[in-house]
Amino acid sequence: MEGYGMRNLPREVIIKEVGPRDGLQNEKEWIPTDQKIAWINMLSNTGVREIEYSSFVNPKMIPALKDAREVGRKIKRNPNVVYSALVPNMKGLEFALEAGIDGASVFMSASEMHNQKNINKSIAETYPVLEEVIKEAKAVGKRVTGYVSTVFDCPYQGKITPEQVLEVCQRLVDAGADDLSLGDTIGTAVPTDVEKLLEVLLKHFPKEKLILHFHDTRGMAIANIMTSLHYGVTRFDGSVGGLGGCPYAKGATGNVDTNDVLYLLHGVGIQTGISERKMQQAGLYIQNLLGKQLPSRSLAYISNA
Repeated sequence: MEGYGMRNLPREVIIKEVGPRDGLQNEKEWIPTDQKIAWINMLSNTGVREIEYSSFVNPKMIPALKDAREVGRKIKRNPNVVYSALVPNMKGLEFALEAGIDGASVFMSASEMHNQKNINKSIAETYPVLEEVIKEAKAVGKRVTGYVSTVFDCPYQGKITPEQVLEVCQRLVDAGADDLSLGDTIGTAVPTDVEKLLEVLLKHFPKEKLILHFHDTRGMAIANIMTSLHYGVTRFDGSVGGLGGCPYAKGATGNVDTNDVLYLLHGVGIQTGISERKMQQAGLYIQNLLGKQLPSRSLAYISNA
């Protein structure tokens, strides 16, 4: 890696907004479908380039997203935005294509125990399922992102090695995945963990293929993003308001707040094309719907101003 310094930062970064999917999946408060749609329409006008709008998993597993098909059919689509969704299997892909997706996200874990808890399959059993989904999604012209969870730490197994992550990533890429989203699922990574992982993965994959997905359980997400930027990574997931959490990772808090990421990036001169003001409005909207203060530092600041 080149030496640290502002000179080595990228000029532009792409943020994918995952709040409507990863943000809501752990919420017990039901958000009515029409309000979800209104919120996604707000996000579509912020300048963000991709929105992961829902998940086509079994509704019994994620009740908060049981209206995925209706949401997909009724959102007002901005031609400048890619609308993607999480797809676990062929049945989910069928529903997702009916509802309208531009991109499909498949998911598995680098941890055997977390994969069992999350998907009810071993890692070995998961590969054939995802390979079929990737093949079919690509056959109809959809871009595919492979999510890899617990790339640093697992709530059941502890530390995960970069080599374990590499093995899963390579299988997904070999199956046809266009991008790899690397998830700090329980939000415990520190910058040196990020360095160790990227030192390994960037020997095998171009930096343009990698997306970093940080949760902010220990307040390290922004520091980890800054470290990733110095490695040339230019793609990150964010969840407006800091919404989120994993149902199968006890203690994990929300994703890094998109607003806080924008404050960082714009502050150091990196372009995103996203309006901070509009993103804050979208954050306040969902915060009011949920009836609670979200972990976003940006929203707390403007609420108290």
